[in-house]
Amino acid sequence: MKLVKAIRARRSLRLALVGAGGKTTAMFQLAHQMEPPVLVSTSTHLGIEQARLADAHFILVSPVKTAELKNRLVDGVNLFTGPVSEDNRTNGLADIDLDTLHQLAEELACPLLVEADGSRRLPLKAPAGHEPPIPPWVNTVAVVVGLSGLGIPLTADTVHRAERFAAVSGAEMGKPVTMPSIMRALAHPLGGLKNIPTGARKVVIFNQADTPSLQAEAAGAVQELWRSYESVLIASLGQADGLVHAVYEPTAGIVLAGGSSQRLGQPKALLEWKGQPLIRTIVQTGMAAGLSDITVVVGSVVEPIREVLGDLPVKVIENPDWRAGQSSSIRAGIEALPDRAGSVVFLLCDQPHIPALLVSSLVEKHSQTLAPVISPLVDGKRANPVLFDRDTFPDLHRLQGDVGGRAIFSKYSPVWLPWDDSSITLDVDTPEDYQRLLKIG
Repeated sequence: MKLVKAIRARRSLRLALVGAGGKTTAMFQLAHQMEPPVLVSTSTHLGIEQARLADAHFILVSPVKTAELKNRLVDGVNLFTGPVSEDNRTNGLADIDLDTLHQLAEELACPLLVEADGSRRLPLKAPAGHEPPIPPWVNTVAVVVGLSGLGIPLTADTVHRAERFAAVSGAEMGKPVTMPSIMRALAHPLGGLKNIPTGARKVVIFNQADTPSLQAEAAGAVQELWRSYESVLIASLGQADGLVHAVYEPTAGIVLAGGSSQRLGQPKALLEWKGQPLIRTIVQTGMAAGLSDITVVVGSVVEPIREVLGDLPVKVIENPDWRAGQSSSIRAGIEALPDRAGSVVFLLCDQPHIPALLVSSLVEKHSQTLAPVISPLVDGKRANPVLFDRDTFPDLHRLQGDVGGRAIFSKYSPVWLPWDDSSITLDVDTPEDYQRLLKIG
């Protein structure tokens, strides 16, 4: 996966890169993947050989007007820095010049990427008192971590500002750096979270994840990091193709339980299966699969469902328009999603036999592809549950009538997840269906 897709870059992107272990590589790689023109700059230093990664390099020595800059842009990556110093590094721009670049980006509706931290090309760091200089208008901050520093003794030769890293991470000087210490540094207000503007989207990029074992170790940190960050990327950006192995964002769950169950003659959600109501089993499946937030949408039956779910960490919302069809429950569920949700899995209240492994497999497939729609495929036929990426949420919210999420399959071609258990296609619409369900497992 390319970085431009993994970081969900848009023309409105105002990105600051901080941390260590590949910021400059990430910045220019992303810039070259975006539609030109792209503005690139730094509030710290940049090696002169790194500046050659731009299509055009402009050195600003005094405050300039946006009109002056606009006339000089090329149709590519435009780098703006201060003068070159004696040590063959460019100086960062003053705040006034960065603000001018921001104004230019707004006028042109183009991206602006800023390297806002220095690390002396070491894989790990913690910020000094004056760092990182992140402009206040930044809307996304990517904290880069070089995994080549994992397992290396913590010294001034291996970690930039090693003593500060020790202070925010709890690591011991001279001892190997561990993933828990990296996670503590990332989550510390004087570590990875330092100086991030309020409201900015926070992303961790685990770079230099060049082996399966490093990728697995980084993946194991994801859920803990979601307490502080919206997205975690695992990447090998220094390789020729600049590969992003996986993107982990919170996946929410929406359980649709708003119908009247007319053909069955009683509420599906409250039918007993394996000693408890179907709805409770389905919610527990979502929890076991690692869904970050689960919302149950109810309609014809409300309080009895609330009661059987009362001790579970879920949100139950009422859809007063449930008679208008399934689309109304989908809309209600989408409206209730937390802003941080990168995707959602829709679970149906009459399919308690769906295994948690299937749900987690959909989520893992999404982390590897960021596909807009991912659906199981059983014997050549599509099945439930279905995962939808956040890019589809506006279309799901516009659904009308008695239709489900499959109504947007014509716009978003699904990625199929082959599944060899045909029992997942069973749902409960009639008493006969319920009897078949009781015979499962």
